[in-house]
Amino acid sequence: MNKGRMIKLHALRRELRKDANGVLHWAPVPESHSIPADRLALLLCDVWNAHWSRGETERVAELAPRINRVVKAGRDAGMQIIHAPSSCMKFYEGTPARARIQAVPVMELPPLKDHPDPPLPFDMGKHDSDTGEPEKSRLPVEPWSRQHPAIEIDQDRDVVSDEGPAIYSLLRQRGLEEILFMGIHTNMCVMRRSFGIKNLVRWGLKVFLVRDLTFPLSHPSIPPYVNRDEATRLMVEFIEKFWCPTVESRDWATG
Repeated sequence: MNKGRMIKLHALRRELRKDANGVLHWAPVPESHSIPADRLALLLCDVWNAHWSRGETERVAELAPRINRVVKAGRDAGMQIIHAPSSCMKFYEGTPARARIQAVPVMELPPLKDHPDPPLPFDMGKHDSDTGEPEKSRLPVEPWSRQHPAIEIDQDRDVVSDEGPAIYSLLRQRGLEEILFMGIHTNMCVMRRSFGIKNLVRWGLKVFLVRDLTFPLSHPSIPPYVNRDEATRLMVEFIEKFWCPTVESRDWATG
């Protein structure tokens, strides 16, 4: 581990501006800054081992080895790694990584700041992600039980939690100034969990979505009728406009 390493983040946000003809448009605004790696947290949201949808399970399985490489690079640089596979805490009970965050005193949360909250570009919450049809009856038991096994957890350094107050307390008490947020799905869990981007931003934390290590729940047969790559682009740009800047993992990892 190299705790002294500086990480240069090349961030992108979008700002509503007028062009030379006075026409409003969303302009990309690149920004860059350097920060010590040990002041950064890298948070993985709901990178589960299984999903209701076979297609989503397969997509995560394809992405998980790359996420693992990026996480390892961040850990080696000195970042705090936070694994947040929601509703899977039973699997990790008794492990050092789980106990480490359980030992952190939970702080009183600040009031949520007012923040514009426009509708998402699309919401798959009421549709089946394989067929686009309204959700069928689901199994009584959630199919996920843990984070994808291709993603390693360092029991000596990492933490495991799915609780917003616990994660907020860890960030504040350890002086972690910025959060790199990656995971599944950009239009659902990534935004809405108790530790999701909406709450982190409203608590006054500085958040960056890792845009190359996320994707939304989508289907081309429902609005806005686009393929998954275009759905990802739409969600990433929406977040850049209204919630937080984005970065790419190449800022600290290669390959």
